[in-house]
Amino acid sequence: MAIKPFINFRFLFFVLAIALGLGLLLFPPDALSPEELKTAALVIIIMSSWATGIFPEHLTALFFFFFAMLFSIAPAQVIFSGFGTTVFWLVFGGLVIGIGVTDTGLGNRIAGKVVAYLDGSYFRLISGLVVMGILFAFLMPSPIGRVLLLIPIALKISSYFGFKKGSKGHRGVILAVIVGTVVPAFAILPANGVNMILAGMSETQFHISILYGDYLFLNFPVFGILKALVLIVLILLLYPDKPQRNRTEELITIGPVSQKEAVLSGIIILLLALWMTDFIHKVSPAWVSLGGAILLLLPGIQIVGSREFNEKINFGSLFYLAGILGVGGLVSHSGLGDVLANKLITSLPFNEGKPFLNYILLTLVSSLTGIIATLPGVPAVMTPIADSLSHVTGLPLKTVLMTQVLGFSTTFFTYQIPSVVVGIQLAGEKLSVSAKLFFALAVITYIFLLPINYFWWKLVGGI
Repeated sequence: MAIKPFINFRFLFFVLAIALGLGLLLFPPDALSPEELKTAALVIIIMSSWATGIFPEHLTALFFFFFAMLFSIAPAQVIFSGFGTTVFWLVFGGLVIGIGVTDTGLGNRIAGKVVAYLDGSYFRLISGLVVMGILFAFLMPSPIGRVLLLIPIALKISSYFGFKKGSKGHRGVILAVIVGTVVPAFAILPANGVNMILAGMSETQFHISILYGDYLFLNFPVFGILKALVLIVLILLLYPDKPQRNRTEELITIGPVSQKEAVLSGIIILLLALWMTDFIHKVSPAWVSLGGAILLLLPGIQIVGSREFNEKINFGSLFYLAGILGVGGLVSHSGLGDVLANKLITSLPFNEGKPFLNYILLTLVSSLTGIIATLPGVPAVMTPIADSLSHVTGLPLKTVLMTQVLGFSTTFFTYQIPSVVVGIQLAGEKLSVSAKLFFALAVITYIFLLPINYFWWKLVGGI
């Protein structure tokens, strides 16, 4: 059997990454310390494995844990830091909730209500799912929480429109829900964790308060609305299909609400209320999610039983998430992120008299930083040097800070966004199914959306 060219390319890319990583160790550049060299070599190999999908994502995460500890690249508390983050426990709680939504039939019921509005054309279906994802982003602050709640519903919708697993239509539905509720939400301040990291660091380091309304006004018209429209068009072009609507009546005429559905609905409403009001009670969305999972597992309620917990929890996605977060922690701990960002800055042609060029280059630096340091690493690396960048470019400090939003919301690889990865894995698909979508979206963003956004910022005084 002939090997597909795409597989050859992925394998070649991975081999080249290994060669580059080993080359750094054998021929170390003077600019990097021994710790930074070992970190760079490991990160290049691990990231290339995730990007190409040569190994399953959870296995690559285990490789990362093993080799990082074997060669003492960093302390254990850094390497395994992902297991102690709020994101990890937010995902864990969401996985339990997702099982409850599926097993009780609540997912069927919600999907039936949604189908009534989306029944028609494939365009209407994909557009409606993207809009639904954006609306959820305004209601629920956690992207992973949104994905975990929406995926069981999306799977039911896909099934009842006649899309088989692995078909273009099935993948289009899944990606419309996942990417639709994550990527445009970078333009909504509390809707993604990295947004809040940027806001917090801007406040503590420069006393610049990024307000909800200002943030939305600057970013949502182009990177929210227009990017969502581009996303819809790309899904229609890259994953074309035609829905078979002969089974939708079965979905809509589902039976009366069961006791477990009623209890689960009440718990989810409570969780949504707590997620939406976290600015009042100050309880992390992660602990709200974990508390909800515990309620579903309690013997008296037991919406998710022990057997379902042991058999249906996607522990692979949890290990992958911990690995991604651990890589980000390792890059930050070693100082490699700072070195790379400063190297990029000194090598790029910033010019105080060319604001558009500076705007594009700042966005590019943030995007490239996100490839190595993952998205949460972008504000951690870029914010401390924002004042220097402001002096070099002649752009206002707040504008320099806000270009990070454009950078970390423009991702070339799926692995960069943990919430998207979790959603794709929960849907039973491989990360490679979204590769062409993210790459095409990034290219269109740089060619069209960034220039449009520049003129929007000029119009409203953002530059």
